[in-house]
This record gives sequence, structure tokens and C-alpha cells, in this order.
Amino acid sequence: MQPSDPQSLPPQDLDLLSLMPLAIEANTAVATLDGLYYGVPNPDILLAPTTTQEAVRSSKIEGTQADFEDILKFEAGEGPADASLQADIQEVINYRKALLAAGDHLRSRPFCLNTLLELHSILMDSVRGHNKGRGRFRTIQNWIGSTGCTMEEASFVPPPPENVPQHLGAWEHYWHAQTPDVITQLALLHAQFEIIHPFVDGNGRLGRMIIPLFLFEKHRLTRPSFYLSAYFESHRDEYIGCLRDLGTTGGWTRWCRFFLQGVVTQAADDTAKARAIQDLYERLKNRALEITHSQYAVPLLDYMFVHPVFRSSDVSKLGHMPTVAMVSRLFNQLREDRILYVVREGAGRRPYIYALAELINLCEGRKVF
Repeated sequence: MQPSDPQSLPPQDLDLLSLMPLAIEANTAVATLDGLYYGVPNPDILLAPTTTQEAVRSSKIEGTQADFEDILKFEAGEGPADASLQADIQEVINYRKALLAAGDHLRSRPFCLNTLLELHSILMDSVRGHNKGRGRFRTIQNWIGSTGCTMEEASFVPPPPENVPQHLGAWEHYWHAQTPDVITQLALLHAQFEIIHPFVDGNGRLGRMIIPLFLFEKHRLTRPSFYLSAYFESHRDEYIGCLRDLGTTGGWTRWCRFFLQGVVTQAADDTAKARAIQDLYERLKNRALEITHSQYAVPLLDYMFVHPVFRSSDVSKLGHMPTVAMVSRLFNQLREDRILYVVREGAGRRPYIYALAELINLCEGRKVF
């Protein structure tokens, strides 16, 4: 297996005309989703669980075992029963941290290759592979294949390290190019990034991370909050197959068609989920006000949507909350109404751990609590 030699973008044999109907559908689906977020008074609160969920899904594609519940419990002070999950949890937390940092970055300056280096540094901080060129483009040859395989046995070999700067420079140039369709442009950028494989480790996660960042910078999203990891995971064989077929006759067009269909499907799913989360928030807000008659019910609910699993002591420390006794009373009322689920009973100085069960179950699409 010889190192690859990436084609220049856009590929000459790309059949853009045949893709345009699906590209229009993809752009409409993304606009519908973003319009829903735009009309919500508190989108960051409603989007917080989906950002964590994306971090879990994207990391799982790379083999981590930690799930949504594990992350939420860990951040509430409940460590994993299986100590081996600790490293997986840190990888997920790093991914989410990098996503949020990238959004802040793009609000003040354009995307560039230094952005990739910064994100890679965050992603690989104190986790497996942190000593494999963290925050640096690779200077060695890498390859993709079964565990322990040699380069000759690999299923794919990226370009030689000495050619990576040249390929990345062209990739960055195409990122900022004006093209007939932004989402098709993104499909090409994502695939080309995976071909170049510019880092020793973390390429898959970064390749997925650039999807919302590109759409945000191109003003297709008002916040970088659209993710394709769920679609890639559920269509894994087709995803890998389309990438491996790049360079064959019609391969780039097939890849773009797969990517565009993924955008249509995932945007529709995300729109339905966002509406369900919004409806849940409004219902719980009205219910919490009705049973507590407290001005603190809505700020407390906002906190729970951002932290669906939390320690009672964390809420008591918030500056806008009343006395500990009043907060405890609010918790008791929400527990009695089954808005809150007890993950761990409090005892002595050990705080309760609560879960906003309906939100977690909705995000996961299954009963967790």
C-alpha cells in the first residue's frame, strides 16, 4: 500500500449538477434547524445536552465506551464504577471543551490552520495519545488498518509527512473559497481532511468537529451546533466505503451524495429533538412554577437543563439562589412531583445527586432513569 496523493479541490470529475437538488434540500434542512434555535430565548441552555451527546458519539466512533449517563454522573461527582472508563470520560470532556473553545475562537477571528493545532492540543490533553504530537502536525508516516498491521497490510495510507504542509495549505485555501454550494464544499473538506490525516492521533474527531465550525463561519448556523457523528455512526460501513472509493470513477460524487443525505436526515432528526426539548422545557417551567410558587424555580430549571445530573450542594452555591433551606425545599417539591430523580441519597455532609430524568431520557431516546 503506497501513500495517497490527494486530488486538488474541487475534484474535476465531481458531478455538481446532479447533486444540486439534494444540496438544496440539505441547505433547507439546516436553515430550518437554525431558525428553530434562533427563535428560542435561551438556545444555549437547550443545546447544552446535545453538545455533550455529540462529544460522546464522536468519541465512541473512535472506540471509547463512556456513554451520556457516565459523563453526566462524573461531572456531578459520581465516578465510574469501572475505573477503565476514566480515560474514556476525559476524552469526551476534552472533545466538548474543544468544541466550545472553537466556537469562541470563530466569533473573534477566522478559521486557520493554527485553529486546528489549538483544538488538537485541547482534544489530546492528558488522554491516550497525548504524547503523539499533541498540538502539532505529524512528522511521521501513519496508516489505517487493523490493530498491529504493517503499512503494507493497511487499508489506507495518508500522504507522506513532508507533503502534509502543502496539502493542508491547499485545504485551508479551499476552506475560504467561494463555491456554488457551501454544504457540498464542506463534504469535500471533510473527506480531504480524512485523506490528509494531518495528526498522528485524533484525526477522526477533529474531522467531525470541523463540520459545525465550517457551517458557523459560513453563516449557515448562528451557533456551531449541528453534528453528523450520529449519522456517521449509524451508517458506518457506508461512510467508510464512500471514503475508500474516493479517487475511483464517480467516487467523489457518491461521497457528496452520502454526506448531503446525512445532513438532510440529521438536521430533520435534530429539529424534531430540539422541538421536543423546547416543549419539555416549557412544560417543566410551567409545572415548577405551579408547584413551588417560587421566583427561583426558573433559574433552577435553567441550571438543570445545562447540568441534567448535579449535586444539591452545587446549586446551593450559586449566587442567584436563596438559602440552603429554601433550595432543599424546592428540591423536595420537585422530587415529589417526579421532576427530579434521586441518583444518590444524601447522608451527613454528602450531598444528594439528582437527575432531570425526562431530559436525559429524551436526549438518549431511551429510559436511562
